[in-house]
Amino acid sequence: MPRLPGFPVTIATSSLPPFADADRITVMDILRGVALFGILLMNIEAFSGPLDLSFTGIDPHWQGLDYAADALVYVLVQGKFFLLFSFLFGAGFAVMARRADEAGRAFTPIYLRRSLVLMLIGACHALLVWSGDILMVYGLLSFLLLGTRRWPVPVLPVAGVLVYAFAVGLTLLFALLVWAAAQGGTALDSAGSLRTAQDIIEAQRQAYGHGTWRQGTLQRLADVRHMVGGILITGPEIFGMFLLGAWFTRSGALSDPQRHATLYARLRWIAMPLGLLLMVISAVWNPYLAPGEFTVQTGLSYALAAVASLLMALGYLAWIVQARQALGWLAAPGRMALTHYLLQSLLCTWVFYAPGLGLFEQMSRVWQLPFASAVFAAQVVISHAWLARFRHGPMEWVWRALTYLRLPPMRRTVAAR
Repeated sequence: MPRLPGFPVTIATSSLPPFADADRITVMDILRGVALFGILLMNIEAFSGPLDLSFTGIDPHWQGLDYAADALVYVLVQGKFFLLFSFLFGAGFAVMARRADEAGRAFTPIYLRRSLVLMLIGACHALLVWSGDILMVYGLLSFLLLGTRRWPVPVLPVAGVLVYAFAVGLTLLFALLVWAAAQGGTALDSAGSLRTAQDIIEAQRQAYGHGTWRQGTLQRLADVRHMVGGILITGPEIFGMFLLGAWFTRSGALSDPQRHATLYARLRWIAMPLGLLLMVISAVWNPYLAPGEFTVQTGLSYALAAVASLLMALGYLAWIVQARQALGWLAAPGRMALTHYLLQSLLCTWVFYAPGLGLFEQMSRVWQLPFASAVFAAQVVISHAWLARFRHGPMEWVWRALTYLRLPPMRRTVAAR
């Protein structure tokens, strides 16, 4: 196998090699494919308009079918598949760690390089293409995940739920502080926060809808800076899902779902309906979370939606595992999830941003959904055609090469097909 120029020979012979295709857990690829589609359905609003106007609930400026489409995505999609993707990241970590133990080879140096490369890819994505990137956060939190490698298996789900609950608790604490301030006659400066949020939205509108690529890049840098504060809430949610995903792998729940039939049945018939009910209650009670506004009601509704999203994400997981035979065709895009995640950003920013076709804020909400579906359908076709000839997606190949410090084989042999 060829080595990258300048890398020491000893690294290639002492490190853990990339996993062969036969070692992959197919159901993880299927789950990744479904999550990839869900993330695009969620992100399409953030591509086609100001980033900070997305992920705010059901936007009241939509009317008729557009409002119904926005509500459908908010209740069924927003936040759920992002959590499922986080779950799969933790599951993949556990697979890598297990293979390293079985081979008796060093894992930590490889994993640290893998995380650093992911952060680099995420930084390029966020600053050069789209500031809604999540890869940088994944890379950063993955360092903490390394410390859980030797945790006993029963500890993982408990810790995962507690870490996730910490994020919910922070939201409730903020709501309590707002209530206490109001009771004490000291109202918080919500008007100032609203003005700041509106200024940011207008800056995004001008940079992405009318500006040059350079102006867009400067705005992306500003977006990344002011979004760092959100890690206080999203970070524990993501890390909690990392731990739950690691448990599903280490317990065998993903590789042998038949042995965990009771767990999956509970997720399908209890967690999923309960999560959907809580999500509907949250949406009806407080459908719109205005940017920059935080009240007791918005805090409580966000906390309720966060709990609902966790339950629904696990419910989706269980239903997808149940239907894995019928959904096998989604494994191919799942194996190229990193490539397709970045391609979605490249294509959509070209379609909507001013340096490209310039359709920013011109596509109705209801038409965003078939557009996203068409993009994903094309990605499914491309994935099957690509993987019939090659072992890895382009970005997956780059990620592996920089992680393992060697060039993985790319083209399939005739026998491998």
